[in-house]
Amino acid sequence: MRIKVCGMTLPEQVTALDEMGVDLAGFIFYPKSPRYVGNKISPEKMRQIKGKIAKVGVFVNMPYDELMKTVEDYRLDMVQLHGDESPVFCEKVANYITVVKAFRLSDNDPIEWMVKPFHDSSDMYMFDTLGAGYGGTGKKFDWEALKKSVINKIYFLSGGIEPGDAEKLKAFLNEPIGKKLFAVDINSKFEVNAGIKDMEKVRKFVKELKGEIGKKDSE
Repeated sequence: MRIKVCGMTLPEQVTALDEMGVDLAGFIFYPKSPRYVGNKISPEKMRQIKGKIAKVGVFVNMPYDELMKTVEDYRLDMVQLHGDESPVFCEKVANYITVVKAFRLSDNDPIEWMVKPFHDSSDMYMFDTLGAGYGGTGKKFDWEALKKSVINKIYFLSGGIEPGDAEKLKAFLNEPIGKKLFAVDINSKFEVNAGIKDMEKVRKFVKELKGEIGKKDSE
């Protein structure tokens, strides 16, 4: 199972994630977020981060030209659109880079109806918990809601995933809906402070979920 650690603000921690076998790192380009990376990691520093880890930019209603300039400046591999972006906007961005469209869900939302307009205009989905604003809330997402839906696209599972959830996630993989799960997304439950990860918590979670501590142990 792939793992994405979102809300990264320290280049050295991104390098450490790569070494322990984390697949994707998320960088939030939403100025109102406490994990806003725009004033913490310069494009030059981002381009110096090496390794296999994929760099995912998280955006909220950013104008197209500004978004694409950020993608180019920071050499991003994917974008996660976490705002009110339209299917047309998503498709325009997807012509140049892999697009993950995020959906903030509350109880009993008609998931299949919500994602349908984005089926052809995005590459992947992300399911997170609805909060007062945009972006992650840290609140636990009710995975049961997905079990009742047919999702015809690979997706990220987010929403308050925390240490100790590894066995539940493995069980979720065995559900029919689990076959389309691309990656799990972790963030605030693995932090010391906003944007600063507790690397030992992350390391233990990676080991529990993947059955190994990282690349070096599997070589």
